[in-house]
Amino acid sequence: MTEALAVLPKFSQLTSRVWRVLGLNPGKFTLQGTNTYLLGAGAQKILLDCGEGKPDYLAHLETCLRDIQSDAYISDIIISHGHSDHWGGLKDILNSSTLNPDKRIQVHKFQVPQGCHVDHMDRFPSDISVNSLVDNQIFKAQDTTLRVIYTPGHTKDHCTFWLEEEQSIFTADCVLGQGTAVFDDLSEYIAGLERLVTFKPRQLYPGHGPVVEEGTAKIQEYVDHRLQRESQVIQLLTQNGTLEQGWTPMEIVQTLYKGYPESLYIPAARGIVLHLLKLNKDGKAKTLENYAFIAENYDRIVNAKWYWVSQPAGRNNL
Repeated sequence: MTEALAVLPKFSQLTSRVWRVLGLNPGKFTLQGTNTYLLGAGAQKILLDCGEGKPDYLAHLETCLRDIQSDAYISDIIISHGHSDHWGGLKDILNSSTLNPDKRIQVHKFQVPQGCHVDHMDRFPSDISVNSLVDNQIFKAQDTTLRVIYTPGHTKDHCTFWLEEEQSIFTADCVLGQGTAVFDDLSEYIAGLERLVTFKPRQLYPGHGPVVEEGTAKIQEYVDHRLQRESQVIQLLTQNGTLEQGWTPMEIVQTLYKGYPESLYIPAARGIVLHLLKLNKDGKAKTLENYAFIAENYDRIVNAKWYWVSQPAGRNNL
C-alpha cells in the first residue's frame, strides 16, 4: 500500500537557522510540494530551491521572510538541480521589487556537464545570469556555513548541501522524506549516497517530504535497498541468463514484483533497466543489441534480452 503523506505546514521554522517554505505545488511526484529553504540566523538569508513557479508562491515567500525578521533579505539562491519544480519560481523572485529591489540576488547552480541532458533545462530562462557551483564550494550567511556536495545520479547536475553548524544535509531529490527517489544513473546515484554516509549527518532536509531525523541510517537504508535489488537481479540472471534464454526487464519485474499491482510494473521496469545498465558498466550483464540509453530507445531496451556474463569489471558490453 502507498504510504499516506505526512501533513506539512506551508511554513515552519525547523531550527534556529533553517526555515522550510513549501512550494505550494503538491502532486504525485512532488508529494506535499517542493521544499524550499531559507537559511541563516541573521538578516541575510540563502534560499535553497524556489519551487516550480506557482502563482501564490512569491507572496508566500515574501510573507515568510518578513515573519522571520523584518529586515530579512535573500542574498543568494542556490538551485539543487535542473528539474523545474526546483527552479520554476526563480524569475518571479528576481523580478520582485520586494525580494530583489536592488537586483543583487546571486543565483547559483551546478552546470550540466557537456554532452549530458537534464530534463526541463531546455526551459530554463536564458536571460538569468547563473554562477556555476563547484564541489566543496562554501557559502556563508553570517553564522551559517553551507558546503556544496556534488551528487549526480538523480540527474547529472544534482547537488546536496552540508550544513556545517548542524551536521545535517539538504538532500534535494536523492533522499526524500517519504518513499524512494528516482534516478538516471544508478552507479552515480549509489556512489553519491555512499559519499553522503561518510558525513554521518544527524538530520536530512529533503527536497520533498518531512525532515528525516536519523540521517545516516536513512541514507544507508537507501543504499542497502538498491544493493538488495541488484542482488535479486543478479540471482535471476545467473539462474537463467544464458544466450539461449536471458531475461527482459519486464520479465524480471514480473518475477520480483509478483503479487504487486500490475500498475507498478512499468515504473518498476525503468528501475530494473537502470540496474541492468549498472551491471553492464560493471562488466556483469549485457544485451546483444547496441542501443544507447536515450528516450527514443527505451522501449527497445526494456524489451531486449539481457544475459549474465563473466568477465572483468569495467568492460562495457552494451
